Amino acid sequence: MLTVAADTAQSGALVIPHGVVIFGAVVLGLFAVGLAWPVPVALSRASWPMRAPVMALLLWQAIGLAGGFSMIAALALAGHAALPGHPWLAPIPAALFTIYLLTHLGATIVQVTKQRRRHLALLEMLTSPHPTRARTRVIDDAVPMAYCLPNGPRSVTVLSQGLLDRLDPDELAAVIAHERAHVEQRHDLLLLAFRAWRSALPWFPIAARAEVEVAALVEMLADDHARREVRDEVLARAILQVGASGVPGADQPVSGSMRVSDRFRRLAG
Repeated sequence: MLTVAADTAQSGALVIPHGVVIFGAVVLGLFAVGLAWPVPVALSRASWPMRAPVMALLLWQAIGLAGGFSMIAALALAGHAALPGHPWLAPIPAALFTIYLLTHLGATIVQVTKQRRRHLALLEMLTSPHPTRARTRVIDDAVPMAYCLPNGPRSVTVLSQGLLDRLDPDELAAVIAHERAHVEQRHDLLLLAFRAWRSALPWFPIAARAEVEVAALVEMLADDHARREVRDEVLARAILQVGASGVPGADQPVSGSMRVSDRFRRLAG
């Protein structure tokens, strides 16, 4: 016994008892399960995120990061517990899971980049530049709609002719401020991370729920940005104008779980 202790002291290695390793793996695994199911379910059902979307968005990001790191750490400790005599083999499960997640993130980035390039190419053919607004394209469509296409310095805002005909100048300014917020605040990067998470874990219902809830939160953030430039009632009118376009399903979710009527009630409240 003294010899083992002396050898350990000479080598400078810290020997963690096997039981402690198992206990740590179980605790981290339970923590990851909690962040993967009951915590996000409770958050998605809460009403306070509509009043504090920034805090809710930060919490969703913290849940995703903490859940991923705790799962990787739990796999690493489980490997050490299962293979105590093979220190080089023990981290393999954690390393494989990490590579799996990073691979899906990279694949999602490549896929989204290609889609945006194709979309930009189509816009060049099917739209015309707005006569007075830079980086704004107009599509000849009677349906009132607006969206942004983030692409760094080539980011553009797309407006339909129906939107330009329907809205007054203040309402149009509200819509453009909303879309500009998506570009300036890089909401696309936030959505990209959760899209990659859903792609990596398609069988995992919470991954899909997280993407939906984050998409709704960024709509609230964009509305809040527009509220700094126009009055709430102006933005609410613009939202209703688009929602009352007469298109079937106009009050369907515009992004994530956020409906046009939800956005209006939030502003009216």
